[in-house]
Amino acid sequence: MTNYAHGHEAEKVAAEWLRGQGYKIIALNWRDARAEIDIVARRKHEPLRLIEVKYRETDRQGGGLDYITPAKLRQMAFAAELYVARERYSGEYTLAALELSGQDYVVSGFIAELV
Repeated sequence: MTNYAHGHEAEKVAAEWLRGQGYKIIALNWRDARAEIDIVARRKHEPLRLIEVKYRETDRQGGGLDYITPAKLRQMAFAAELYVARERYSGEYTLAALELSGQDYVVSGFIAELV
């Protein structure tokens, strides 16, 4: 399986995990010509979450959350600004990250608010 295929499978599993946690999935793989958001989700009475999904088959080079660098946060913030403008969303929102690992795509970390 290619890295691209692994990434999409991880996003599907992440969306199902989020549903199990009470989130409604608003968008999966939201795209703009200049940015993308893996998952847009919301749980009742909480801010909209714009979620980056990170998958690593092994942790030999660190976990997926280790790859949420300052540069990645800037990219995520830019994508979030595009999303709220394009979708005319005026409520509260936050950036989040979800990590999956292993061949079975197990959720191994979730940060509900990155900043």
